[in-house]
Amino acid sequence: MTHLYEALWERPRRAPVLALSLVLGGLVIALLSVALPAGQPAAALLLDHQAGSPPGYPFVYPFTVQNLTHLILFLGLGEIFCRWRDAAYEHALIAEGLLPHAYEVVLQSHDLPAIRARVADRHDGERGFLPGLIDLCILQFQASRSVDQTVSVLNSSLELLGHRVDLRYALLHYLVWVIPTVGFIGTVIGIALAMSLIDPSAAGQPLGEIARALGVSFYTTLVALAESAILVLFLHLVQAQEELAVNRAGHYTLVNLINRLYAG
Repeated sequence: MTHLYEALWERPRRAPVLALSLVLGGLVIALLSVALPAGQPAAALLLDHQAGSPPGYPFVYPFTVQNLTHLILFLGLGEIFCRWRDAAYEHALIAEGLLPHAYEVVLQSHDLPAIRARVADRHDGERGFLPGLIDLCILQFQASRSVDQTVSVLNSSLELLGHRVDLRYALLHYLVWVIPTVGFIGTVIGIALAMSLIDPSAAGQPLGEIARALGVSFYTTLVALAESAILVLFLHLVQAQEELAVNRAGHYTLVNLINRLYAG
């Protein structure tokens, strides 16, 4: 039970969290299918669940464009959850007080091994911005006895951390792009279906079926754009928190380690 708690909350692992997100997405679709009977306007808008599909319509419920975008949305929310928990972990490390805060403290070479031992197991290359910075800066200072070189290493490390944070959002940026793309594909299919119902040689046109096909096509785009907007909002909020954690870690290291180093 403890292992499951750590894998899903304390230190989320992406694979089980993303799998659980898809399961939750499927449950939400099932609940909406029960709550919104086929043929209702809300069912047609949110799920493309209609009493009878237009002639030639390729999607059979529940395999619809809207349901696909719902699953992609939940996949993105699962990834955002992982990023949010990682950002919360980084902010919690800063609040732990890994370095002395008293203004009169000066750190000399013999003080550093104890600090390094305290943070050595708190970072692993993926998590632990602050412990990683402290460890690297102490190593550099012990090797060079130069505060200037230590500051240079700190600046380079902060740039690399910033790039690492950006790379972590590659999947989310793709999902934000693919949701409206899937919606537009549904729109194109719906318009093509509506056009196929038009027979120039026929005296009367099936206007009702044409209108239904166009309605389906516009619904897919509407739902996809709304869900993409939701995902973009959460993406920017969480990414800002993770970037703030990098800035806070750099400032904390500069104030409480670099500025206290004494090379004499």
